[in-house]
Amino acid sequence: MKADIHPKYTDVNVKCSCGNAFTTRSTYGRDDMTIDVCSECHPFYTGKQKILDSAGQIDKFNKRFGNKS
Repeated sequence: MKADIHPKYTDVNVKCSCGNAFTTRSTYGRDDMTIDVCSECHPFYTGKQKILDSAGQIDKFNKRFGNKS
């Protein structure tokens, strides 16, 4: 294997837009990282899914396909 071809694997401080902060290890190359979604605010992990129904898209779908289940 070639020597010195891999990036440095260092500690990175991660801050989410929701305010959650944690430290992880990464090859990111900087000391700080800002992310939009983390496990504290993502609907999959929190169980609080928000459905935005703009212009009645769900009703439009149900009308077209007739609630077949």
